[in-house]
This record gives sequence, structure tokens and C-alpha cells, in this order.
Amino acid sequence: MNVRGQPDKILVIDDEPANIKVLNEALQGNYQIFSATSGWESLAVAALVQPDLILLDILMPEMDGYEVCRAMKEDPLLHHTPIIFITCLSSEEDESIGLSLGAVDYLIKPFRLAILCQRVAIHLELKRQRDLLNRQSLVDGLTGIPNRRAFDERLDMEWRRAKRTGEQLSLVMIDIDNFKNYNDTYGHLAGDDCLRRVARILAESLNRPGDFVARYGGEEFACILPGIDDEGLMAVAERLRANVAALQIPHAAATVPIPWVTVSIGATIYDPARETDHDTIIALADQQLYRAKREGRNRSCMVAR
Repeated sequence: MNVRGQPDKILVIDDEPANIKVLNEALQGNYQIFSATSGWESLAVAALVQPDLILLDILMPEMDGYEVCRAMKEDPLLHHTPIIFITCLSSEEDESIGLSLGAVDYLIKPFRLAILCQRVAIHLELKRQRDLLNRQSLVDGLTGIPNRRAFDERLDMEWRRAKRTGEQLSLVMIDIDNFKNYNDTYGHLAGDDCLRRVARILAESLNRPGDFVARYGGEEFACILPGIDDEGLMAVAERLRANVAALQIPHAAATVPIPWVTVSIGATIYDPARETDHDTIIALADQQLYRAKREGRNRSCMVAR
């Protein structure tokens, strides 16, 4: 079982269906097995199923295993997926090339299936431990949602994917209004509870599987929304704002007309093909956030570029 509590997914890549059948029979029952018979097909399948481990042949037509491995290691979604080469190439040079490309292991045909199963189990356990440590390091200790490091990694990943696909990318910056006044009035323990409640409602307000929310720092949060249009982005921003206000967390020191905790929101939708990095989209969303503050708080402002 992986850290998501689901059976581990293994992708078997080999241009010989008979080899895939042998590996499938050896591994089925303990894992979810997926297969591909060409390099190009394997990239599409891997992107779709997000395997926990890949068993990869080297000698394949058109796109060999080395090329497949190189392409997967350049994909941010597959970069950390362990790859075991299974091949008849037995020279030290071939093995050295495979391991230098990022493979975690190299098995030479013919091999004993019992040894293969043991190697698979070992590398899946190592991946589970790495994933668990990584997940813990990417969670904000106070609110339980992703932290700034997780945000930076996700934005970089989504930015690069949007540049490849041509999709626009949207960012929402959210700041709790008059939060210093709140802490001064109710104390920092109440402030911590306020942050937890706001974080929870923001996470619950995002409906699409690809949407992402993180604590950006202090009383500020950020949402990454891939593949959404102007109308959809503004609807999400307004839903976030309204849902926080609907919590009716008392804020007697607020400078907005209602005596509840509210948020100001800045949103932008941007075409990553126009820039080499993602600093621009952050700056644009920040500008809209400051505009929302200037215009009286408890509102959403958006720009599309």
C-alpha cells in the first residue's frame, strides 16, 4: 500500500507482450499492474496512472528504454518514480548508463522471478518512506494544509506543465483582513484557531481535483488553479471570500462593515508561454490583492493577462 492507502501501481514497459504477461502473473494480486509496449505509449500511460514503480525494458524500437527513462526523469510528475531496468544487455557499460540516468536498479535477463519480486518490494518500501517524509515536510504544522515549500514546488510543476500544454494558469492570493488587530484583541491562541478554521474552509471550497491551496505565510494563503477561464476564476475567488465570511468568526476590531473575519483576494489568469519563470504571476496576483485591500477589503479583484 502506498502513502495514499491504495495498492501500489506498477507500470511494466516491454515491446514483447509475452514478457509483460510473465511479469504480470508474477506480480498480480499484490499490486495494480499497468503495461505499455512502446516508449511513446509508456509516457502516456505513466502520465495517466502515476505509477509507484516502473519496470522498463531497454531494447525497444523507435524509443528505447534509455530515452524513456530520460524523458520520465525530466517530467516533474514522474521524476521521483523509481525505475528498474529489466534487460538482456549485460555489459558493465550498459548498466552504468542505466543507473546514471536515474534508475534505482538493473536486472539482467534471464532472472529469477523471486529475486525480481524482492527487488520490487524493497524499492516500493523505500519509496513509501521517502513519500511519507516528503509529505510531512510539505505540510504546515499549524493548519494541516500544504505549506510554502509545497506551494513553490506545485507552482513550478504546474507552470512547466502549462508551458508544455499551452493551458493558462491561475493564481489566487488570499489575506485575512486586519489579522494583527484580531491577534491584539483576542490573543494568539485565538489567532491560531482562526487560521486553522480559515485554512479548512478554503480547502473545502475547492472542488476540482487539480486545484491546490497552501498557507503562503503568516495570515496569507494561495490557491493554484490550472486550466480555468476568467469567469470560473472569479467564481472561485468569490466562493472563497464568501465561505470565509460565512464562518462568522467574531472580529470586533475589523475595519470592514461586518464584525466577522473576512479575507481580501487577488487573482490572476496568465499564459505561461509569455514568461520564462513564474514570478510574474505571483506579482500580478499580489497587485490585485493590494488593490482589494485599498478598495475596502472583503472583496475579490482579478486581472487576466
